[in-house]
Amino acid sequence: MSLKQIVGSKLLNEVIRPLKKGEGRGAWNVLVVDTLAMKMLSACCKMHNIMEEGITIVEDLNKRREPLPTLDAIYLISPTQESIDRLVNDYCVRNQYKCAHVFFTEACSDQLFSMLSKSAAARFIKNLKEINIAFTPYESQVFTLDSPDTFFLYYNAQKQGGLTANLERIAEQIATVCATLGEYPSLRYRADFERNVELGHLVEQKLDAYKADDPSMGEGADKARSQLIIIDRGFDSITPLLHELTLQAMCYDLLGIENDVYRYETGGNENVEKEVLLDENDELWVETRHKHIALVSQEVTRGLKKFSEAKGNKGTMDAKSIKDLSMLIKKMPQHKKELNKFSTHLSLAEECMKQYQNGIDKLCRVEQDLSTGADIEGERVKDAMKLMVPLLIDPAVRSDDRLRLILLYILSKNGISEENLNKLLQHANISMADKETITNAAYLGLNIVTDSGRKKTWTPTRKDRPHEQVYHSSRWVPVIKDIMEDAIDDRLDAKHFPFLAGRQINQGYRAPTSARYGQWHKERGQQSQQRSGPRLIIYIVGGVTYSEMRAAYEVTAAKKPWEVIIGADRIITPDKFLANLRDLNKPREQ
Repeated sequence: MSLKQIVGSKLLNEVIRPLKKGEGRGAWNVLVVDTLAMKMLSACCKMHNIMEEGITIVEDLNKRREPLPTLDAIYLISPTQESIDRLVNDYCVRNQYKCAHVFFTEACSDQLFSMLSKSAAARFIKNLKEINIAFTPYESQVFTLDSPDTFFLYYNAQKQGGLTANLERIAEQIATVCATLGEYPSLRYRADFERNVELGHLVEQKLDAYKADDPSMGEGADKARSQLIIIDRGFDSITPLLHELTLQAMCYDLLGIENDVYRYETGGNENVEKEVLLDENDELWVETRHKHIALVSQEVTRGLKKFSEAKGNKGTMDAKSIKDLSMLIKKMPQHKKELNKFSTHLSLAEECMKQYQNGIDKLCRVEQDLSTGADIEGERVKDAMKLMVPLLIDPAVRSDDRLRLILLYILSKNGISEENLNKLLQHANISMADKETITNAAYLGLNIVTDSGRKKTWTPTRKDRPHEQVYHSSRWVPVIKDIMEDAIDDRLDAKHFPFLAGRQINQGYRAPTSARYGQWHKERGQQSQQRSGPRLIIYIVGGVTYSEMRAAYEVTAAKKPWEVIIGADRIITPDKFLANLRDLNKPREQ
């Protein structure tokens, strides 16, 4: 079962199905969710599946709602002061629903638990459970905590007023990922950024609390080998800056896709604008998302030909464009749904190739030389400045792309002088206001301006990968891939990635039973969702890139029975990474 399937199954089996009423009068329930729960629900369950289970309407806890006093309400919410206040208000101020079945996404604090149990709303609450899912499963092996403030709190020493509460929150969320997967992993962290150990200890406390409630957590074949690694974004700031040429990363970097919705026009005489959700329900997207753009058009065309011939239509060999496909849909209207998918993916590939041929190709060549330190012949780059200058002075190159090049150059040199940085910015026609986008990268522990000396930084020795297919414009391998492989092979540098004291692999450990909850909130039957084999769970503080997500799938395929799960406070593109750096030292709205 994938991460999304596990979460979807848990929501249906633990929250919605047990409260499904019999047919006839009063057969329906209302589902009330907060922001995080709505994202979780949308990622894992289709609306028609929820309606089939007796839910008549899904409502937003944070909005004013029409009273439905004859219906029961299922609340799926985070146990925060704000959410609990709104829940109490529904029954003490307004006669909103008949009664409440409350499901908290994570552990509720003693203080809030006590407040709720003593409120006038308590007599309306028929069930109260913690389901331990406080994250969004973005893909089958990817999760996000939807916490955009984490980057700013974690990396800026001047703005840590809200850091403690933020760390507590994300530690709880990370622990619910492990609890949902049935894992009680050993815990490691990158020691070169000192805040990681603090987060590691908080996660440890949360994991121990979940283990106390469910002693079977982490049991099973090879589960004692499972690991959770906490890594800061400074471990690899090259990957978030590069133009990645596999389909998914390229689409999100170049095509302005928001909320996973791709908009395009079909072309031809009947030009229609379409909106398509790019997710794992689309098999063609799953097949092509991690493939190099050079292969995608060929694969989509080959798949289309195979599909058409299987349906008895041989005249499709020349359907290699959106316009051709529009004509084909007219010939085969009964297969419009399937053909529209091919149309979407041909459009994606065409748009990406158009961008590539319109200047991205030149950027990629220089970026790869800077990041790897070698040219396509494997020769060491001797004059990086000579490579960069033509692009820095080209007005057709976006300002953000010039910033990306300058940062890559600085990282390749392990820092440069203030004087040289100012010259570079002048050459590139970048304003001094944008200088902070570059200098703020020092908050991540990187050497940027080195007039006052270089900090000692450790970088892992990169692996040779002679058996992997490499394109000249895609030679860089995200550092996380080496870390994943080394952790699985038990070769990860123990000095720079130590185990948290007391959290090394230990099969004999048994946490004490919870005094407060006992086992009341855990259904024993849910353990059947566990898979055999160990898992490696990676959490990157400050954002995960699409190429790092791809690495999780590649390592899983190569290192069975291991499964790699990767997540972060948010998913980032190069533009989002630059925006984070740009705003890192600016005041944030509270």
